[in-house]
Amino acid sequence: MGLTPRLEVRQSQSLTLTPQLMQSIRLLQLSHLELNAFVDAELLRNPLLEREDGSGPDQAEGGEGGEPEGPAAPETPSELSAYEDTVSHADRIQSADAIADGYDTAVENVFPEQTGPDRLGGGSGPGESASGDGGEAADLDQFVASRPSLSEHLSDQVGLILRDPAERIIARFLIDSLNEAGYLVTDLQTVAEQLGTSPGHVEAVLLKIQGSEPVGVFARDVRECLMIQLREKNRYDPLMARLLDNLELVAGHDMAGLMRAVGCDREDLIEMLAELRDLDPRPGKAFEGGPVEAVVPDVFVRQGPGGDWALELNADILPRVLINRTYYASVTRRTRDPGEKAFLVDCLSTANWLAKSLDQRAQTVLKVAAEIVRQQDGFLLHGISHLRPMTLKLVAEAIGMHESTVSRVTANKYISTPRGLFEMKYFFTTALGSSSGGEDHSAEAVRHRIRQLIEAESPKAILSDDTIAETLQREQGIEVARRTVAKYREAMNIPSSVIRRRQKRALAEAR
Repeated sequence: MGLTPRLEVRQSQSLTLTPQLMQSIRLLQLSHLELNAFVDAELLRNPLLEREDGSGPDQAEGGEGGEPEGPAAPETPSELSAYEDTVSHADRIQSADAIADGYDTAVENVFPEQTGPDRLGGGSGPGESASGDGGEAADLDQFVASRPSLSEHLSDQVGLILRDPAERIIARFLIDSLNEAGYLVTDLQTVAEQLGTSPGHVEAVLLKIQGSEPVGVFARDVRECLMIQLREKNRYDPLMARLLDNLELVAGHDMAGLMRAVGCDREDLIEMLAELRDLDPRPGKAFEGGPVEAVVPDVFVRQGPGGDWALELNADILPRVLINRTYYASVTRRTRDPGEKAFLVDCLSTANWLAKSLDQRAQTVLKVAAEIVRQQDGFLLHGISHLRPMTLKLVAEAIGMHESTVSRVTANKYISTPRGLFEMKYFFTTALGSSSGGEDHSAEAVRHRIRQLIEAESPKAILSDDTIAETLQREQGIEVARRTVAKYREAMNIPSSVIRRRQKRALAEAR
C-alpha cells in the first residue's frame, strides 16, 4: 500500500485553557489583599464596573428609572459613626481664636501648646481639612509617629560621638554594612579600600562607635557582641574572656569541659553563665521589620446552638462589583464607531466574567472550608491531639473537585475557629499508621505529643528518641520509627537527649 498525502476534516473535542479560564484559576490562589488589588485595577480599566458600597440604591445592574415619586418618608435621626462624629462634624468644635475671644485673652494664654502653625483651628490638624471648610478630612494615620530604623537610630548617635567629617563618612559606611541583627558583615580591609583610607583608621572609628545604643552593635561575631555588652557592665574579666573563647562548649552545656577551660569551680561557672543569658546576642533585632500587618481570616467558623458548625465568609474583605448596564445601553445607542462598540462589548464581557468568577471563587472557598471543618470536627472540639490526617486528594474527592483546585483554594487563606486562627494548609498533614488497627494518626498530633513528652521529662530521666518511639506505640498505638522521632524533634528545634540533659541539669543547679 502506497503512502500518499491527503487532506481530511475531523471533528474532536478537547479542553482548551482560554485566557479568561486561566485568569479564573489564578483568582483562586490570590489572597484577599491581592484580589482587591486586582479588582481595583479592573475598575480603573473597565468603565462598566462599579464597586458595591451598599450606600443606597444604585442604577448598576438595573433599569434607567430611579425611585418612584411619592410622599416623602419622615426623616429618622441617624446615629453618627465614630469617624463622622470626630472628623466629618469637626466644624462644630470652636477654634482656638473663638475660645480665646470668649475669655478676652490671647490664644497662647489658653492653649500654649497650640501656638504657631499647629494652633487649633489652623486647618492643619487631623480634625480639619487642609483647605478649610468643605475639604476632605486628613487621614488620622498620617499623624502617627513613625518608628526609627536601626540605621537612623545609629546615625543620630554618630553625629554626637564623632566630630571629624572623615570619621563620620566612615561611620556612615559602617552603619550601611550592618545586617538585621546589628553585626558588621563587611571586612575592614574592604571598607578601607573603598573609602581610600587605612584599615587602622577604619578600626579606630569602629572602636569609637561600638559603644552606641543598643549595646553590642558593630560587632563582627557573637563573641565580640557579648564582649562589648560585658564591658559596658564592667564585667569583662579574664575568666569571662576565657568563657567567651569557648562558646562551643557553652552551646553544648559541657560543664566539665568549661570548668577545665575557664579554670573556675562549678558555682562561679553557673553565675557567669547566668550573666551570659542576660545578654542580647542580636541587639539589632529590636529595630527590625516594618509595620506589623494583622492576619485577616477569610472564613469564620462558629458553633451553633445545636452543636453544628456554622461557616461564614468574611464579607468585609470580599470585593463586590456591579455592572452598570444603564451606562452601557446609553453609550451604545449614541456611538456609531465600530471600534468603540467593540470596546464596549469587550468591557461588558470582561465585567460579566469578573462578577461570575468572584462569586464562583467565594463559593469554592466556602465549600473547601466546609469539608475541612467536617473532617476536623475532633480538632475543633478537643484540640490538636484529635487532629486527623488529611490530604488534598481526600478533600478533592469529597467535594468533587480536582486536587490542584483544592491546593489553590487553600493557598494564602485563613480560617478563624474557636481554637484560634489557622492557615487552611495547617490542617493537611500526613498519616502515621496505628499498630492497633485503628485510625491513622496525624503527623502534627504526633509532633505535639513528642513535645509534651519532652517538656514533662525530669533532669534525671531524659527520654531518648528510642524511648519516645516506644512510649508513643505503647500509649497510643502509633507506629513511628526512631529516625522519624528525631526528624520531628529537629524540625521543632528541640536538641538531642544529651544536650537536653546538660541544659536541664544546669538550670536545676542554677535554681
